[in-house]
Amino acid sequence: MRASLVHTSMAEVDGLVNAVDELLDSPGGAMLASVRSYLRKRVKMLAVVFALGFMVTFPLTKSFIAWLIDPSRLPDNVEIIVITPVEFILLQVRLAAHIGLLCMVVVFLSEGSWYASKNLAFRQRLSELKFQSPRPNRTFILTTVFAILLMCSGTYYAWNWLIPMLLEYLTTDAQTAGLSTEWRLSSYTGFIANLAIASAIGFQAPLVTLLILRMEVVRRATVRSYRRHIWFGAFLLGAFLSPPDPLSLFLVAMPVILLFEAALILDALSRQESGVNS
Repeated sequence: MRASLVHTSMAEVDGLVNAVDELLDSPGGAMLASVRSYLRKRVKMLAVVFALGFMVTFPLTKSFIAWLIDPSRLPDNVEIIVITPVEFILLQVRLAAHIGLLCMVVVFLSEGSWYASKNLAFRQRLSELKFQSPRPNRTFILTTVFAILLMCSGTYYAWNWLIPMLLEYLTTDAQTAGLSTEWRLSSYTGFIANLAIASAIGFQAPLVTLLILRMEVVRRATVRSYRRHIWFGAFLLGAFLSPPDPLSLFLVAMPVILLFEAALILDALSRQESGVNS
């Protein structure tokens, strides 16, 4: 029995190694390496984006926190408390840093799609020796728009469905056990911010999937064969970004999985319409 399990595990490892080798040897793998090299050169630009997002957001965090802890937005019989003198200012810094990181993600996806589309066009026209000027094209614009729309959709999902459901569940569970519900300001705000950011990032799954498939970094058949690994990765992402309870993990990971599957279906349908084989 043990030998059979070891053989199965080794077969899965060999299959994963073969998939990685196929990725590195493919044109998409070379393109991915060039994109990585390109983004390394853009570290300073990404740092500027983070700094701008931080500086613009920081003055607004005080008003946002005051709005967030308004009694009308809290569950019944819940009080918000501050434990240390510097807790409030540190919370403002953390919220502004989160927004800066979120801006970096959007710019990262947009820059990657722009660079990839230029490389694809260059490879297709290499024999014609035509130069393509580095101006924003339709792929870059559409990627940016969809990244922002997906980010807003994830935030909307978290704010209107995920956060109220979890707060009500956790509050009722504690009060049923006879506990008084006094929440620390940084914990309460961090709980909400982590869920909102996790949803905003997780909702980028279809865009990332489509970019990877269209750049031919990985074939759709390869992605489908490792579906369960991707599902497991979604739950790992949910465990890393969401609060440490099973309900939060499930509610963060499931939309990512559903959007990933929707991206595979959309890619298959678009290829059928255009007559392109996977």
